[in-house]
Amino acid sequence: MATSKSICLYFQVHQPTRLRLYRFFDIGKDSHYYDDFANRTILRRIAQKCYLPMNQLMLDLIRQNKGKFKICYSISGSALEQFQRFCPDVIASFKALADTGKVEFLAETYYHSLASLASESEFRHQVAKHAAKIEELFGIKPTAFRNTELIYSDGIGEMVYDMGYKTMLTEGARHIMGWQSPNYLYTGQTQPRLKLLLRNYSLSDDIAFRFSNKGWDMYPLTAQKYVGWMKESVGEGDIVNLFMDYETFGEHQSAESGIFDFMKALPGAVLKDGTFGFVTPSEAARKIKPVSGLSVEDPISWADEERDLTAWLGNELQSEAYKKVYAMTEKLSIVNDPELWEDFGHLQESDHFYYMCTKFFSDGEVHKYFNPYDTPYEAFINYMNVISDFQIRLDEKRAALDVKETAVEELGKTKRKKK
Repeated sequence: MATSKSICLYFQVHQPTRLRLYRFFDIGKDSHYYDDFANRTILRRIAQKCYLPMNQLMLDLIRQNKGKFKICYSISGSALEQFQRFCPDVIASFKALADTGKVEFLAETYYHSLASLASESEFRHQVAKHAAKIEELFGIKPTAFRNTELIYSDGIGEMVYDMGYKTMLTEGARHIMGWQSPNYLYTGQTQPRLKLLLRNYSLSDDIAFRFSNKGWDMYPLTAQKYVGWMKESVGEGDIVNLFMDYETFGEHQSAESGIFDFMKALPGAVLKDGTFGFVTPSEAARKIKPVSGLSVEDPISWADEERDLTAWLGNELQSEAYKKVYAMTEKLSIVNDPELWEDFGHLQESDHFYYMCTKFFSDGEVHKYFNPYDTPYEAFINYMNVISDFQIRLDEKRAALDVKETAVEELGKTKRKKK
């Protein structure tokens, strides 16, 4: 039976570069900002629980299903750096997946940052840096794009298309969809040549958040039951986009919950049913005809119930930290110091702002799970201490540059006088 509908299965892989406890008295004295022990320990733990077993399972499923099972990843540069430092076997396992030809790797911001909201030049720099890293490690040049946390707006879409990406992933947020379904292909409203794949958040969250919840009225979730839900959801539509954190498997949902068994059974159940075929984002954009343009004036994301930016920029602490770090962009461009650029990149990671979130209602537990700080205020103080030291280093470099430029000018004047 010919399949008429598609499933796009996309996984986000990211690990933040966590900051160490950085006290006021460290400012101006110690410029190593990162908790190397925590970063190494957490990464190795998640590699054993999620990345390595899940990558092996995905490889086995691609082989077992003779190429009919296809998947997509977006791996942040911050995660790739940590894999290279602490767990190179994870890189090797992703390379094995890349070599099957059935896996697409997306472009994104290298540092999983909010640069698309703050600085077009920094945004473009990070996207180019990330695409180069993916090509270097996996031999694949990304052709589709996902922004940090699926953040999207008409303006961001225009920038992304201008960088050469014809396909972009984002959230099927209820407040921008209205009566429309996420199970179709759309285009950007102001850039109609940009194809948009929208996350089916209900079906995605059934796996990512509800899978192991024994109080859920649909518990337990089986592959057959899930295929039925996808068929019911897609209706007259063309595609079901299942987008989720890769750490769902083995980390957020433990192996004991049956999450690996569910994933092992899913491709077979889908292909046996015959309604759906698996596609990568770029394939979906080529295969499916868009139904209409989608207007998104204010940025959306896949975070929390609001699907907006409030997880990172919803309070005064976050706004102050965000403004402070991006205010340095111009001076950094003048100084152009590689070490400062690298630290600046890691200080932009959206996780730092997420830790400062003060939402304690519907999404409080989710924020708490991902937060190494006891309070948002502690996260803010720690981050701002680091920023203060970074500012000192930047100012010192700029002052040294000014001295050098003045000396060169004086030397030039002296030479001209002698003539």
